[in-house]
Amino acid sequence: MASPFDGYEVAPRNRPSPEAYGYDIDRALSAVVALQSRVPADAFTAASLGEDRLGNGIVIGPTGLVLTIGYLITEAQEITLTRNDGKRIAAHALGADPITGFGLVQALEPLGLPPLALGDSHSLAADSPVIIAGAGGRAHAAAGHVLTRMPFAGYWEYLLDEAIMTEPAHPHWSGAALIGAAGELVGVGSLSLERQARAGRASPINMFVPADLLPPILHDLASGKAPHPPRPWLGVLAQDIGDRVVIVGVSPRGPAARAELRAGDILLGVAGEPVADLADFYTRLWAQGPPGTVISLRVQREDDAFSLEVRSADRAALLKKPRLN
Repeated sequence: MASPFDGYEVAPRNRPSPEAYGYDIDRALSAVVALQSRVPADAFTAASLGEDRLGNGIVIGPTGLVLTIGYLITEAQEITLTRNDGKRIAAHALGADPITGFGLVQALEPLGLPPLALGDSHSLAADSPVIIAGAGGRAHAAAGHVLTRMPFAGYWEYLLDEAIMTEPAHPHWSGAALIGAAGELVGVGSLSLERQARAGRASPINMFVPADLLPPILHDLASGKAPHPPRPWLGVLAQDIGDRVVIVGVSPRGPAARAELRAGDILLGVAGEPVADLADFYTRLWAQGPPGTVISLRVQREDDAFSLEVRSADRAALLKKPRLN
């Protein structure tokens, strides 16, 4: 059987040297496991996120509790964790939180791995040293640093107040561990992005979700409960393009698709108020009420500006629920 670690090695020049750290980095890295999930072909997210997903998870509890990024386990019916020594262990999805982006998994037999302690990312600033760790040990870890902390608006109706941006980019970022100076977990890998480097060239970077967002929701997420009230969802995929919020796609079976919104439409306003950017659009959208609320939008399509109403939905209602393996 092929190893889930193959092909995701970090360049040797970027790997951490044990002598440079005041903790046992090999022990810390052993807490990062490969995570493979299988999603049914008829799942709502199968077309957009795939039926077979591969990423990482981080052991955070002595009984096999594993933290990951939520899109890896959304609607997953089968989950396998692989330790750095190659041992494979079945696991069960406890839940995924669309607000933070976290996912939580329970191993179905003892992992025999030391958990990583949750840290506080508030001490991180530009140039703070970190280790960016995928599963597979030191050959899959990068000695990196924080570029910045900044708000991040994702095209899938997602908003973080303070995402953590790091470099060098990791080849296996999904669910990767961001390890701080004391060997603690300070972030979970979410995305690969690009920034403008010197001479106008694009340079790859990673975005991490701060680990300190987990403690307030950990009990609910571990219990299979929704840790936040659901937000009204439209199913628009939008981006900031210049000074406009532009729809680049819509989710099938979503409210926006039913309302015949389409790629190229410009979102001008919500409930009679203009939107300045994507983050502002989400903030105004979510302030309108719970799922089911009718959202009044102002839209520009080519040379025509018009208003329409869209009944929002609860995205979670479209998703397959976790089941025990």
